[in-house]
Amino acid sequence: MGKLFGTDGVRGVANEYPMTAEMALNIGRATAHMFKRQGHNPKILIGKDTRLSGYMLENALVSGICSMGVNAILVGVIPTPGIAYLTSSMRADAGIVISASHNPFQDNGIKIFSGNGFKLPDDTELAIEDMILNNRMDKIMPAPSDLGKATRMDDARGRYVVFLKHTFPREYTLEGSKVVLDCANGATYRVAPETFSELGADVTTLFDDPDGRNINVKCGSQHPEALAEVVVKQGADVGFAFDGDGDRLIAVDEKGKILTGDQVIAVCAALMKKEGALSNNLVVRTVMSNIGLSVALDKLKIDSIMTKVGDRYVLEEMQAKGSAIGGEESGHVIFLQHHTTGDGILTALQVIAAMKKEGTPLSELAKVMDVFPQSLINVDTKSRPEISTVPELVAVIKSVEENLGTSGRVLVRYSGTQNMCRVMVEGPTQEETLKYCQQIADVVKEKLG
Repeated sequence: MGKLFGTDGVRGVANEYPMTAEMALNIGRATAHMFKRQGHNPKILIGKDTRLSGYMLENALVSGICSMGVNAILVGVIPTPGIAYLTSSMRADAGIVISASHNPFQDNGIKIFSGNGFKLPDDTELAIEDMILNNRMDKIMPAPSDLGKATRMDDARGRYVVFLKHTFPREYTLEGSKVVLDCANGATYRVAPETFSELGADVTTLFDDPDGRNINVKCGSQHPEALAEVVVKQGADVGFAFDGDGDRLIAVDEKGKILTGDQVIAVCAALMKKEGALSNNLVVRTVMSNIGLSVALDKLKIDSIMTKVGDRYVLEEMQAKGSAIGGEESGHVIFLQHHTTGDGILTALQVIAAMKKEGTPLSELAKVMDVFPQSLINVDTKSRPEISTVPELVAVIKSVEENLGTSGRVLVRYSGTQNMCRVMVEGPTQEETLKYCQQIADVVKEKLG
């Protein structure tokens, strides 16, 4: 058995290793033991998205947690950042989310937050892995009289909505604003419309009828095309698409143009600098960021740092360097003055707050950044050798890089959550980027597929 944790928790096909009920039970046991503190009544929160397999994994986690003498508090369907907030505000020992984010419904995952609402560092995940994979828990089981119990928390969603509303400036209102929300049939399907409605917006909600299998299907942050059509058709001011667990945001302007996470970062960072809220004049981004974001930040005289892909790495660098905003092209954006993790609804509120403060439509604000043409091809892989050890792949990457020169770039990396290799090329024209991207992808498929 190999490593359990990827870049965003444990993830895989539900009912197949490692996403089995047995593994969830052991993750619950190990997490409970790891975070159990002496001298108080220990508790761990559990939330989930709308996947059918969530029931199975939820009950297994509860069994594992209670078997170690820790209480489990079930909050039901709630966005991942909602669990991060509630774990911290309730002073719980840890929080667990059952979700595979933007993945299809047959996948599921388990993410863990420490008591302060932050995702776990690598060394803590490794310690949990060691307990599970080396079966170190059988000798530390508590007596029958010391077992934990499970309860349900009825007001979790309401608490989280109140938190979100407090991140929107009190001197502004959304009255008169027409907003369209795409909830991806996922965890935001109730929280997002409630939040925007309570702030006064005229809300139209799409994909808010989850059935356990339709999460992320032709909707959400991965597929915002339907959202864009409705925004234009209804003459709405803005549209927001979330992913299955609500930690990503993709925005659509009033003209139906889809904005990337990089553009959202540029819009918000520009306003934060103007308001004196951009601590250390710094934005943290990843190696997947569009070249256009770097150009835009340079024009704004804003410094930036690049990290590995993964919002946890963005967060670590933000904390280390004292940055207030950072994120990924995919739509994970972290506002550290508000929250400990990426939050799609919170980010949407910051975008519409920028529109209100500047008195300007999103299409105008988005002009702060020009997006360089980019092509991305995901190739399913059977093996994951170091890229540098595959001569044919090294050769084709070098050839493309030489052809692009300073007018583009190439990034080839394995997914942290799926068995695939991501090939990304940026360049002067869409035609060129697609051509070069396909060249590299073909070699990846031949050698690794």
